[in-house]
Amino acid sequence: MCPGDRGGAIDTSSYTENGRRYMLWKNDGNCCGQDTWLYLQPLSWDGTRTTGAATGLIKQDRSWEGALVEAPTPVKHGGRYVLFYSANRYGDASYKTGYATATSLNGPYTKAPSPLMTTDTFAGSLRGPGGQDVVTGPDGRDRIVFHGWSGDHSRRAVYAADLGWANDHPVVRGSKVIYQAENARVNNAVVRDAAGALDGRAVGHTDHADSFVEFTVFAASAGRHTLTVRYGNGSSSGGSPVTSSHGLSVNGDAAGPVGYPHTGRDNWRHVDKGIILNEGWNTVRLAKGDHWAELDAIEIA
Repeated sequence: MCPGDRGGAIDTSSYTENGRRYMLWKNDGNCCGQDTWLYLQPLSWDGTRTTGAATGLIKQDRSWEGALVEAPTPVKHGGRYVLFYSANRYGDASYKTGYATATSLNGPYTKAPSPLMTTDTFAGSLRGPGGQDVVTGPDGRDRIVFHGWSGDHSRRAVYAADLGWANDHPVVRGSKVIYQAENARVNNAVVRDAAGALDGRAVGHTDHADSFVEFTVFAASAGRHTLTVRYGNGSSSGGSPVTSSHGLSVNGDAAGPVGYPHTGRDNWRHVDKGIILNEGWNTVRLAKGDHWAELDAIEIA
């Protein structure tokens, strides 16, 4: 089995279920201007020969995937199949890790709306995360193991990060997840159309003592995480720009203020703050503080 007319077969991985063995592989179509597919194919019990035809699962069809998908890693979690894969050029910061889900091993698979790990989701601390695998340690915790370039692109190394499951969707510790403010619980505040906001909407008029925006966020493991708030601050006092703030609470406990330097209306910037999260789901609330600020989104890493 080597489809020479499609660039050959590379990036094999193995999967077993109910006493049956399967091989996953990629046709190397990017070598010669063709599509790349990730395939699933049944094997004999000892893995020495194929016993059926290959089924195409996914191919490159998203702009962020560039010319290829590769490195298939199947995992079953909570009755759902999760197919991790890498995409784009491994030699630079464009390499990324994505995933697709299905209710059957053979598919059809639905890709997640955005990649799981990228240079940007790690804030440039490492570049081009991909070539992933998923392992379960002796403590029963899942981890994702992958390679990537150092932040200065001087060396390539192997990394490991805690992997959690938010309603059967993977979350990687250290790889930021975005939560839009307009999708959060909004109390005595206003969702408005906002130029330059990530989804074109933001939450403003958190002007009252009981105004707040409350997010439900997921942490792959407990401990210190980074909260990034994307905000706009057009506040002024006596005609002069001023710093504003929100009061922060995490799981019902006060966690101090989050301060926002002046930006002007619809000029979105971000600030970071360290917070302590429990493993699993957490509640993060931003409430009325000093002066006025609008919320576009938060990120948890």
